[in-house]
Amino acid sequence: MNPKILIIGACGQIGTELTHRLRKLYGTENVIASDIRKLNNDVVNSGPFEVVNALDFNQIEHLVEIHHITDIYLMAALLSATAEKNPAFAWDLNMNSLFHVLNLAKAKKIKKIFWPSSIAVFGPTTPKENTPQYTIMEPSTVYGISKQSGERWCEYYNHIFGVDVRSVRYPGLISWSTPPGGGTTDYAVDIFHKALSDKKYECFLSSETKMPMMYMDDAIDATIRIMQAPTEQIKIRSSYNLAAMSFTPIEIAAEIQKHIPEFSITYNPDFRQKIADSWPASIDDSEARKDWNWHHEFNLETMTIDMLEHLSAENHS
Repeated sequence: MNPKILIIGACGQIGTELTHRLRKLYGTENVIASDIRKLNNDVVNSGPFEVVNALDFNQIEHLVEIHHITDIYLMAALLSATAEKNPAFAWDLNMNSLFHVLNLAKAKKIKKIFWPSSIAVFGPTTPKENTPQYTIMEPSTVYGISKQSGERWCEYYNHIFGVDVRSVRYPGLISWSTPPGGGTTDYAVDIFHKALSDKKYECFLSSETKMPMMYMDDAIDATIRIMQAPTEQIKIRSSYNLAAMSFTPIEIAAEIQKHIPEFSITYNPDFRQKIADSWPASIDDSEARKDWNWHHEFNLETMTIDMLEHLSAENHS
């Protein structure tokens, strides 16, 4: 029996690729994409699509009922840099959309939830290198505060009401197919576009700012893998640490220069520097690797090759 899936926030950076992958896996008709507005894009045009406001419980419940939804992937959120500009709305969107789906599962209207957390749950007091699964969490951004609260609520709904909710803490995500979504780690996407178009890039972080990153293919794999794992393998119901690689702007620039020798980078740190400084430099994700057999495929070198190949092909098409 294939699950019937609803993706809320399907037009976002992760939602776009997740929708395509899930449709390949489970059949187009079994994956309902939804977002706050109907854009003219692949996600909307390649299968069932519904306009939904993640803050409207009745709208979500209606979609669950008419499409006989079993699994919800809640990808709607205001990301770190964007959330700082509108804290009250970020809190409202990030928290209440989660309550809506948790309550649907509590009422036995759906079976399973995927909700993404983030390395933003960590803060300046968290151990920076090899950040453990269980550690000090004092987030200093609105996004991080909402994600940390969300983790606690997921665990609570699992322990108290038996809700099957699963989560990973995404690091910075890098993708060639969707534009940056307003996150602090987005320089690592933008740099590839600028390397090809302008042969130069001004980075909004300092040269030595090391952050955990992941290629989008791996992030989608982790998302699907944790949802496919047998319930008893999911031991952590707050959110699993997830890692692939960590690098600095100067390191990614050097990797790009191997392919585009004339590429140059300059540094002009802005308000996002403070956000980046509060996050870990590397993550220990041994629990995810042990519990549900997580492993990543891409490192800095292979990701750079793949990014440049795809973006070059796009530019020439």
